[in-house]
Amino acid sequence: MTTEKKDSSPDEERILVVDDDPLILELLGITVRSFGFECVEAGGGREAMDIIAGGDFSIVVTDMMMPGIDGMQLLEHIKSNYPETSVIVVTGYTGTFSYVDVIRAGASDFILKPFNADELEAKINRIMREREMVRNLEFLSNCDPLTGLYNRRYMDKKVKEEVHRAARQDYAAFLILIDVDNFKAYNDNFGHQKGDRLLIRIAEILRHCTRTDVDLVFRHGGDEFAILTPQVNREQVAKVGRRIIASFEGQMSGKIGLSLGATEFVRTGDKLEKDVYAMFSRADQALYRAKENGRNQMVFSD
Repeated sequence: MTTEKKDSSPDEERILVVDDDPLILELLGITVRSFGFECVEAGGGREAMDIIAGGDFSIVVTDMMMPGIDGMQLLEHIKSNYPETSVIVVTGYTGTFSYVDVIRAGASDFILKPFNADELEAKINRIMREREMVRNLEFLSNCDPLTGLYNRRYMDKKVKEEVHRAARQDYAAFLILIDVDNFKAYNDNFGHQKGDRLLIRIAEILRHCTRTDVDLVFRHGGDEFAILTPQVNREQVAKVGRRIIASFEGQMSGKIGLSLGATEFVRTGDKLEKDVYAMFSRADQALYRAKENGRNQMVFSD
């Protein structure tokens, strides 16, 4: 697992264009593709809704005056169900919907027919830059600055989402809590700078020992870390724990080590927050037993 942010490129962004006029729709599609973006076409509001439900789109470029579901209804549907998708409205009927109307409804921008390719490209590029800025800010707010792992704030949010998905789709998810044995003594003996380097190295080990883009690795706080690993069984989790400990032992010597406590998420039918709290409590108790049993080992909750 890594929290390193990948730079976006035009071919990773998908744009949906919507118009009930086949000629304008074709022209929109050709124009957007000429900018270097992947483009999908929809001949009306209903078709656009069906297409959006089946895939992620960065931007929707839509006509306003269409039979059945018009552009305003489509805009409202997108903002209610896919708030991260940006919408550009294209229309020649300025007397029906004003610029203020569509912006208030959630549109990112407005362009008049007949549209100008340069103007459309400029508006799309502006929105893409703004989306990238938002992603950068989200990354920074979710990232622990020392280790580069996800931070506690993001963990509190993401764990709830992931275990809810696991329960809904009926697959197992395990939580592993990790604590550095004798870290205070290590810091006292060698200094905080070396202690920081140790935490960075542990973060690298955790990344290496977990699945990229599947497992979630967090800095829980101080010298504590957490891993949420979905779609695994107990033995697979035990292998991850053994791999982490062995990797750490291979790089460190002396009395310092890692203790791990693991537990499976259990959905009881009570409030999700209570089940998440219980999962952390069980993992914490298992971690405490690992330390009582001699440290540098992993213990599962009963």
